[in-house]
Amino acid sequence: MLKNYLKIAWRNLLKKKAYSFINIFGLGLGMACCFMIFMFVQDELSFDSYHEKADRIYRLTHGRLASKDQPESASINPFWVWGNAPVGPAVQSYFPEIDKVVQFSGSSDILLTDGENSYQEEGVFFMDSTAFDIFSWKIIKGDPKTALTAPYSMVMTESTAKRYFGDEDPIGKTMKGSDSPGRSNSGDYTITAVIADVPANSHFNFNMLLSLSTFRLSNPDIFDWWGYVDIYTYFLVNDNFDRGSFEQKIPAFLAARQDDPLYTIKVEKMEDFYLGSDADRQPGETGSLSNIYVFSVIGIFLLVIAMINFMNLSTARSMERAKEVGIRKSIGADRSHLIFQFLGESIIIVFLAMLASMFFISVAMPLMNSITGKEMELTALMSWQIVPAFIGILFFVGILAGSYPAFVLSGFRPVQILKGISVVESGGVNLRKGLVIFQFSLSIILIAGTLIVYSQMNHLLDKDMGFDKEQMLVLDYNYDERVNVRSSVLKAEMEANPAILSAAFSRSVPGGYFPNAGTDIQNIDGEMTNMGQAIFQVGIDFIDHFDMELVAGRSYSRDFPSDSTSALVINEAAARQYGYANPADIVGKKFDQWGRSGEVIGVVKDFNFISLHRKIEPLTLPFEAYASRFLSLKVKSDNMEKTLAEVEEVWKKIAPHRPFLYSFLDEDFAKQYQADFKFRQLFTVFSVLAILIASLGLFGLATYTAEIRTKEIGIRKVLGAEVSSIVALLSKDFIQLVLVAIVIATPVAWYVMNRWLEGFAYQVEIGWWIYPLAGLVAVIVAMVTISSQAVRAAMLDPVKSLKSE
Repeated sequence: MLKNYLKIAWRNLLKKKAYSFINIFGLGLGMACCFMIFMFVQDELSFDSYHEKADRIYRLTHGRLASKDQPESASINPFWVWGNAPVGPAVQSYFPEIDKVVQFSGSSDILLTDGENSYQEEGVFFMDSTAFDIFSWKIIKGDPKTALTAPYSMVMTESTAKRYFGDEDPIGKTMKGSDSPGRSNSGDYTITAVIADVPANSHFNFNMLLSLSTFRLSNPDIFDWWGYVDIYTYFLVNDNFDRGSFEQKIPAFLAARQDDPLYTIKVEKMEDFYLGSDADRQPGETGSLSNIYVFSVIGIFLLVIAMINFMNLSTARSMERAKEVGIRKSIGADRSHLIFQFLGESIIIVFLAMLASMFFISVAMPLMNSITGKEMELTALMSWQIVPAFIGILFFVGILAGSYPAFVLSGFRPVQILKGISVVESGGVNLRKGLVIFQFSLSIILIAGTLIVYSQMNHLLDKDMGFDKEQMLVLDYNYDERVNVRSSVLKAEMEANPAILSAAFSRSVPGGYFPNAGTDIQNIDGEMTNMGQAIFQVGIDFIDHFDMELVAGRSYSRDFPSDSTSALVINEAAARQYGYANPADIVGKKFDQWGRSGEVIGVVKDFNFISLHRKIEPLTLPFEAYASRFLSLKVKSDNMEKTLAEVEEVWKKIAPHRPFLYSFLDEDFAKQYQADFKFRQLFTVFSVLAILIASLGLFGLATYTAEIRTKEIGIRKVLGAEVSSIVALLSKDFIQLVLVAIVIATPVAWYVMNRWLEGFAYQVEIGWWIYPLAGLVAVIVAMVTISSQAVRAAMLDPVKSLKSE
């Protein structure tokens, strides 16, 4: 019996090749998309899972209350992961449930010299010797217990060591390092260990680790200063740790350890570091939980659309097998046998589609990896944990798609069928209509979503940022004092080139790193009030160079020598922060910041120095002649290669000890939206595939409809019907279904995309035309798909149509 069922199933596949192809290809494509999205989501959720003690690793985040009466978990600003150093030893001594504490600096760039060669190494952290007791980084060479103990110890990743030393053993070799920003730690570093490259699914990455004792040796005061911010604090807990109890003891701990009643801390567990943290100043990139939800829903959409195709075609073609059912039942076949046969055939098709999906994934994986920046492999779907999911999908889809023909056909009475009495199939027709509406509703939601995502990303790129970022060449010399002392010479040499319109020095550039400062400024009541702001330490020409607009007062000027020590320019948001609705009213008010005091001399119009995901924040722009890291050059675009060569020539003459490192500001600023661009690409690709899969099913239904109405079409042609009227007749029912789908999809798409846009401080306004356009696209796709079969049926010779059985 089983052999007969398999033989019949195979014959049906070969007999109806077009429908077999549509079923297997469409369902396979839907499964492939769903599986690839599953792999992407699984990779995002796997961050930091490689640490053996991940469930016991926590970290501190630091905040500041608006008043003493607020709960300890509240803060006037977002919490920071970046904080002070003394809190680490303090929590370890106060809380017995903490086993180990590891502290490390913010990421640094450091100039390394190896003989005559100099390199600016990125992704460098100064880290405690307890790092290897907490994190599971694999040691290739060296002793993890002592690797980061002594001052001027250096640990390299395997790829970094290979880059510097090739196949030589680097252990014991030395490299000269220059001071990194804010840290007097130049000296000869000894390589004490080599570790395997940090896995890609880590919430922060690095190329080198330097011993925190080096930092402590050169800057001992900050390790006792609760107000200094430059350290991350992570800790390992033991079995006695209870998060609720721990957080209840925080107020008493802080009251006993430091004097600031507004300072507070919270804890985060490792599984939330990448996707669940809303704190600022992260040590690395973070992911988006909302994007994970969106892609998960899209993956389900694609699978559902493919399943609907399969169900529609299965139910539509099922009536062709009515006579087979009648014969089998008349010779004694039990209903359960027929149900088993139809469900078995359905499962076989799903199995073949699953094999096809593996092929599609293997072909598409390089493209998926290039878009996401990940290194996913097909083998990730071959693990024993995934096999039950595959089997579950196989039987779920197979049984669901085969259930209607199996249970309905098996219930027909054989006498009726064999006598040729027609069987009413209104339930199947209504089911197919409902499924077509549902799948096109999903498709229209994705089309509208794609249009809105593109509109939002274009809005981010086209928005006036409040400063000039075009044709801005930025040279990075990492605060090098030898460059800063020759800044006036370097500036003059650069501006002597007619291709360079202007030049300016600064510690920060828009879109890049910036420190924060506590600043005392007179408020509207004349009292000195301390507030925290972002800080851009800038050269005298910075504001004019970036074409920033002054709304009150003046900019720094060489006509006022005191500007270098006793003047301050702020933005409008900072003026509002101190209570000044009119920016002009804060000009002339006293300030005190980082040992400098004087008067506010000007207010610049708010400009977006950070991502458009966030509102413009208060900013101060103090004039600092020798605290710069960047030289920005506004260049003409006539011959960029020639200009770059000339700039490099000047650089090598003035600063031959440093590598020539440059970038373009507009490209650097756009990197803030790298995750958004990836999201847009993936959203678009999967939306197009959803339309393709839905159209494939519509094509199959249109073909089937044309076949069963062949005689009707022949009679109509004999009676003089035009081809256009026949095409309209065959198309109108499907188009009506798509129009119903538009009505259903529009409010859903509006709600979902408005929720997505909430992640941006500056949102594009969703035009009313988006939804009609999305519907029009769906209608056009449906028309093209249906018309191809309708025209073919209408052009058929009526003589042949009337002879058809």
